[in-house]
Amino acid sequence: MRRLCILGIILILAAAITCRGLLKKDRKRRLFLSRHVVTETTEFDGGVLVDAEGVIEGVLSRAIIDDVLSEEHSLEIIDGGDLALMAGAIDSHVHVNEPGRTSWEGYVTATRAAAVGGFTTIVDMPLNSIPPTTTLKNFRTKAFAAREEVYVDVAFWGGVIPDNEPELQQLMEAGVVGFKGFLIDSGVSEFPNVMPDELEKVFNVLNGTDTVLAFHAEKALNNSESCSCKDPTLYSTYLDTHPPEMELDAVSLVASYIPYYDVHVHIVHVSAEGVIPILEAARAKRIAANSKRWRGGVTAETCHHYLSLSSEQIPPGHTEYKCAPPIRNITNKNKLWQYIKERRIDLIASDHSPTVVENKTPNFLTAWGGVSSVQFGLSLFWTEARARGYNLSTVSHFLSSGPAHLAGLQDKKGAIKPGLDADLIYFDPNASFIVTPEIIVYKNKLSPYMNRVLTGKVIHTYLRGQLIYSNGELVEQPAGKLLVNETVLFGF
Repeated sequence: MRRLCILGIILILAAAITCRGLLKKDRKRRLFLSRHVVTETTEFDGGVLVDAEGVIEGVLSRAIIDDVLSEEHSLEIIDGGDLALMAGAIDSHVHVNEPGRTSWEGYVTATRAAAVGGFTTIVDMPLNSIPPTTTLKNFRTKAFAAREEVYVDVAFWGGVIPDNEPELQQLMEAGVVGFKGFLIDSGVSEFPNVMPDELEKVFNVLNGTDTVLAFHAEKALNNSESCSCKDPTLYSTYLDTHPPEMELDAVSLVASYIPYYDVHVHIVHVSAEGVIPILEAARAKRIAANSKRWRGGVTAETCHHYLSLSSEQIPPGHTEYKCAPPIRNITNKNKLWQYIKERRIDLIASDHSPTVVENKTPNFLTAWGGVSSVQFGLSLFWTEARARGYNLSTVSHFLSSGPAHLAGLQDKKGAIKPGLDADLIYFDPNASFIVTPEIIVYKNKLSPYMNRVLTGKVIHTYLRGQLIYSNGELVEQPAGKLLVNETVLFGF
């Protein structure tokens, strides 16, 4: 009897979908099958039912699928066999750099690379483009540059710089997911850092809103950036200029405001393991005060390079490894993995921050700091996670669900659930490949992972149920959308 009831519900659903399908003949209803469907909590044999608009209608077990197929013959069947069927990954920390520094990276190359890597949404950072996303006018300039160019969906961070508090409300209305600020020189003159005595103004403007206030958590120490006594081509020389105390001091400063303001505070690219306990103490107070925000409105991310690399292995002069905060030693790396195991870090991002080869000179003190990896994040994480005994549900938790919640997209993206966009990938967890310049899709083919063997390969990527990448081939027409308020930005 129970089986008949379930079948009846599915048949009613299928009938409803059929009626909608008559209204939109250019799209098909699809059933994605896999003997290895992965959500952030479980893995099973089944499929995902997708309507004509590219929205997930149902998540079905194999037994129910057999019943549906015996009665419903109009569905397009996409069978991945033993390939894992997963939610598309989301990279919430990508520097696209267009316009202004498009020679470093652009929307076409960045989003094509994301699609190849199984990322169906990226969130663009507010700096390294000219102009930066610090005013509504600048946001319009950036959004117009991105229109018609994106192969995956793109959301945007706004920026916090000195004296742009009057712009923040308009940027929120235009659809930024949050705001990023620096407490130290950002590296580009058009995006100055805020001073400690300016933080109160920012917290006051954002207090009680649904946005996120994110910080690059480094704070300058006395003489921390000067070092003339050591060889600048040695990574240890650079590492000495960015000790963990720079992160700990910055996070402690930000955390001191958390008890007094209802603002979601996020720390980007955590490198030093000591940051997490500071944030946990602030979160505990928030939760004790009955905060209803996700994770108490106190969150943190780390990056693939901190989980995949350690300072001991960085060769002299190889500044493709340089980033800020820096890659630290293997003990620190293992502690970050312990936090992953204990779910004390909320998400993982790439901090894809590319540049031209001329800016990656052998001098670690003067070379541009940034690691390029938007294309390889899923495989980088799986390579390390699998070796430590984790399953694919862990990947979905940290690379899909977590970033979706941070960006406020959890009701549209980041999971295999009814009502969400059918952003899906077929992933071969057993395949391996070598990172070479020939396979890199992003613009400047620099990588600390060059010639490294990675485990796990994206075979197919679907955006709202539509194929955008398959077996080394990208669709020729961009299918992505800008996740913005088009009325505010474009007037429609």
